[in-house]
Amino acid sequence: MHRIGVVGAGYVGLTTAACLAHLGHDVVCADVDEAKVERLRRNEVDLVEPGLAELLEQHEIEFTTVFPHEVDFLFVCVPTPAGEHGEADLTAVHDVVAQVREDTVLVLKSTVPVGTAQGIAHRPTVSNPEFLREGHAVEDFLRPQRVVVGSADREAARRVAALYGDVPVVLTDNTTAELIKYACNSFLAVKLSFVNTLAELCEQVGADIDGVTEGMRLDERIGAAFLRPGPGWGGSCLPKDTRALLTTARDQDVEFATLRAAVDTNDHQVRRIAQMIEGDRIGLLGLTFKAGTNDLRDSPALAIARLLVGEVSAYDPAISHDIDGITVVGTPEELADGRDVLVVLTEWPEFAELDWPALADRMTTPVLVDTRGVVPAAKVREAGFRLVSVGHPDGRH
Repeated sequence: MHRIGVVGAGYVGLTTAACLAHLGHDVVCADVDEAKVERLRRNEVDLVEPGLAELLEQHEIEFTTVFPHEVDFLFVCVPTPAGEHGEADLTAVHDVVAQVREDTVLVLKSTVPVGTAQGIAHRPTVSNPEFLREGHAVEDFLRPQRVVVGSADREAARRVAALYGDVPVVLTDNTTAELIKYACNSFLAVKLSFVNTLAELCEQVGADIDGVTEGMRLDERIGAAFLRPGPGWGGSCLPKDTRALLTTARDQDVEFATLRAAVDTNDHQVRRIAQMIEGDRIGLLGLTFKAGTNDLRDSPALAIARLLVGEVSAYDPAISHDIDGITVVGTPEELADGRDVLVVLTEWPEFAELDWPALADRMTTPVLVDTRGVVPAAKVREAGFRLVSVGHPDGRH
């Protein structure tokens, strides 16, 4: 068992702290937000993440606002927000690095630009990027497809890898580990932008995107993941990481045209979906960037809402407060009252089971725009809705 410090009690830091405690380590988790620390001491978790609250209840973790100096390993899990030109703001990272003792193994889990670890010249640093899917973070940490650990100090890298137990490990250098993180997220962004454009083409030529992607996913060279069209990609990682990788490429005089096109395509997709939505009173089903989380960061749903003209309300199972001028209601039925159109923007599975006839009866003109492909088309039409579905011939206006 090791004494481990985690700095940052956000999504990554809290999951890291809880899972390392579950693996048998003595964990202290520090954050500058005093109110958040007090809530965590009372086992109050703000994040919607399956299994996380249970782990925090099962294991004793010390939550504090004091920097954890007396530790064997210090995991840096602080925010690295994107700057005006796409560059990552490393202020919080540098603040942490300046306080770490020399005999502590410094572990960079925050997503940082390529070359960051090399710039920390005064001490060995281990790059250990996170690959946690929101809604599956605990599962991904405890049963990872791989753990990437990079360092010029191979012994330090092996010690960090051993903290995870018997899992697949990629041992490499710092720069490669940093680039792996950006490469993975950027490739997924390219794949999503490709399928969203393919869905637009299906609408125009009369093809069915579900059939097209079924034929694609059975090809082992392509795979099944990230082939579902949607309103655009968002969240805490893909937008920020694509911008950061483009900035790195630009700084090295590398023209990354493929990734630039994926970002531009995503911007187009948000505008395209907004243009599909017509009505004076609009109800949005879903605001979070994906199902299974309460994360609104860079949510395409919010980006689309900002482009809409008219009165906009929303229902989301994980959101209870008004956002950006959008009135958030407590039930789908309340949302439907007097609406001209409902729009599915997040793929919450419960949306497939809604009482569609009852919703139609509450609306002035029962129109449903499904940007996620989650609603049962036959039942929705039978209930009296005019269905507009992304990637299908009837998606055309």
